[in-house]
Amino acid sequence: MPSRARHLTEYVFARALLGLIDTLPFGVAAGLARGAADVWYVCDVRRRRIALSNIRAAGMAAGAHDARAVARASFRHFGMLMVETLKSAQGAGRTGGEIPIEWRIPPEVAALLDDPTAGIILASGHIGNWELAARVLSGRKPVLGVTRRMNNPYVERLVQRRKPAGRFHLTPKHDGDVGRFVGALKRGEILALMIDQHAQDRGMLIDFLGRPASTHTAIALLHLVTGAPLCFGYCLRTGPMRFAFHAVGPIRQARTGDKQRDVRAILERLTAELEKAIQAEPGQYLWAHRRWRTGERADHIS
Repeated sequence: MPSRARHLTEYVFARALLGLIDTLPFGVAAGLARGAADVWYVCDVRRRRIALSNIRAAGMAAGAHDARAVARASFRHFGMLMVETLKSAQGAGRTGGEIPIEWRIPPEVAALLDDPTAGIILASGHIGNWELAARVLSGRKPVLGVTRRMNNPYVERLVQRRKPAGRFHLTPKHDGDVGRFVGALKRGEILALMIDQHAQDRGMLIDFLGRPASTHTAIALLHLVTGAPLCFGYCLRTGPMRFAFHAVGPIRQARTGDKQRDVRAILERLTAELEKAIQAEPGQYLWAHRRWRTGERADHIS
């Protein structure tokens, strides 16, 4: 199918699905999402195989049966994530303050969140509901997140129109202007960056769940250059439309004069925190994305 026709077909399907979720009560929409995720798990052979391979290689399952259970939970989690994000945005105000949230954060992190002058670098991963995490945090101070545009321009515009206005802003991943990050920190905002996206040959190889993975170095370099406090945070589902926001930090790395060593120390610490979160709730991690790639060589610092 030509790309434009495929994009239009995907757009019509996405718009119809969003409209259906909007009109359904949360419980019904959640059941629909779980059912759709089960169909996705069965039909999307490639993603299922990636998820199962990642789960087994990470030691998250004792055998094939357990691996399938974790993979199904992960697919269902992603379906729930979409419903939770859409439902929470219906009639939402300018912040995420209306979302039931339990804060499980150290006092020093809480103080930073409540200080309007303190910029924070927040590391996270594809664990829990990362969309709601940003909205919840924006209830305490403005958040700047980084995003990659979807391949389908029609669905991209649809999704952007659905995002609630307020203090959570997104900036393109490949913009090239580092000044936008430094500016956000100077304004006392939260700069939220995902650390489990494949960096290809532009990253540093860091062991992640027992295997080396090319990891972006920007978050570590920003901390070393700006001195802004660095935290690791994530938002887990604890019940129907109920969540707990966890945070660790602030993490501080003194500059030793060996930039590569300092960057590695930061990335290893952040990766270790992500591993702990995944090990506690493996069913709430996005196992179907290609975090590890074979034959990669990376130790690049720009």
